[in-house]
Amino acid sequence: MLPREVICMMNIKPSAAIRKNYNEISELCKRSGEPVYLTKNGEGDLVVMDIETFARRESMLRLRESLVAAEEARLNGKPGYSIDEVSAIMKVAVREVLDGQRK
Repeated sequence: MLPREVICMMNIKPSAAIRKNYNEISELCKRSGEPVYLTKNGEGDLVVMDIETFARRESMLRLRESLVAAEEARLNGKPGYSIDEVSAIMKVAVREVLDGQRK
């Protein structure tokens, strides 16, 4: 069960609200940047969020997964990179992006 303070901060609506008040729920998602939790018969059923919030969360999750994988590799003894090596790798990546945009 979720702590009371978390529940109070959540946007919870009955599932019928999405049919009756789509524009209101859409605006709430966009304004708050938070998901709206829809219930059906008093139980959690769906989570709705605006596309920008969803994309930002997905991007953050992918980044976290990459960081966890890198940390696990480091802990398992995989050698890392020096600052100079990272700098050189980043310069190549930036150059590739810039060259791709100019075409």
